[in-house]
Amino acid sequence: MNKIVTTSLILTLPLLVVAKKPKVYETAVLECPAYNNMKQTQNSNDIQLKVGEKYRVLQKNKGLVLTLIEGQRIAQRWVKEVCLSDGKSKLTPSKEEIKEPKKSTTFASRLASNNKPPKETSSTMTSKSTSKQNLLALSWQNAFCQTHQYKKECKHMSAKDFGAFEFVLHGLWPQPRNNAYCNVSKKQVGMDKNKQWNRLDKLDLTDDTRTKLSKLMPGYGSNLHKHEWVKHGSCYGTSADAYYNDAMNLLTQVNDSKVQQYFKQNIGRQVKLDDIRKVFDKAFGAGAGKHVTMNCQKGLVTELWLHLGNGSSELKELFKSGERPRSRCHKGRIDAVGF
Repeated sequence: MNKIVTTSLILTLPLLVVAKKPKVYETAVLECPAYNNMKQTQNSNDIQLKVGEKYRVLQKNKGLVLTLIEGQRIAQRWVKEVCLSDGKSKLTPSKEEIKEPKKSTTFASRLASNNKPPKETSSTMTSKSTSKQNLLALSWQNAFCQTHQYKKECKHMSAKDFGAFEFVLHGLWPQPRNNAYCNVSKKQVGMDKNKQWNRLDKLDLTDDTRTKLSKLMPGYGSNLHKHEWVKHGSCYGTSADAYYNDAMNLLTQVNDSKVQQYFKQNIGRQVKLDDIRKVFDKAFGAGAGKHVTMNCQKGLVTELWLHLGNGSSELKELFKSGERPRSRCHKGRIDAVGF
């Protein structure tokens, strides 16, 4: 009988030491918004990166960086990759960022620097200097459609549309009014003045900006956004994308205030400019209403014009240095949706 000899082999293997992945930090080179989500549709507490500060990089995906904003309840935020630098490689900004002022991309700093447009580069271009004053034109879409029923955006307007109970964007105009068509080719100027807006160049807007703009500016369907950019936005001193984000930011402040509530509660009634100005005072500080004028057509309030100064992205501050022109209309009826 054969004996089975069992031999125990003891193998001595080297211990595997798993090194922790070092934390990666990058420095902010632009003041960019830090969003809660990759779609960049929400920014709780309006968080911005601070130029010069280092931020921990958690992930990179499709031109975006997931970073950590310490001290915030929602600390993990998405920012554009161009906003951060590892200090080793040169940034390659997109066309949008190249058009931005070099020092800062915030609305306040752009206004404070007088919104200077780029220098004229061709003899076929027209160029005028910008102003420290800006006019925000907001439309009451129900009244606009009542007087422009042929417009594409008005033919099927209903109570479900955004503009049925909210102000919509007409434009943000650097002042004075003749400050227009900055660095725009004569061909584009000609098409604009002949209302051939559909033939104007397509604007370089992000998908997110385009989606928001088509909602907040119903005239987008009639290429109003192209006209507004060519005539007015070109003198604002930024890219089209930044220009419209600034304008939509100001519009949203009005729609989130007692001013929008006042208009909604008084649909079908006649209102006075003096009363509207009092509501602006309550919403944006004493004296704000003096910088608001009103336009009317066929007895209907069609627009509010907000005459703004510079140095801030907040209406409360912008009103303080705005102009106080006379109003074209002093009373009118707030129209309801429908013809």
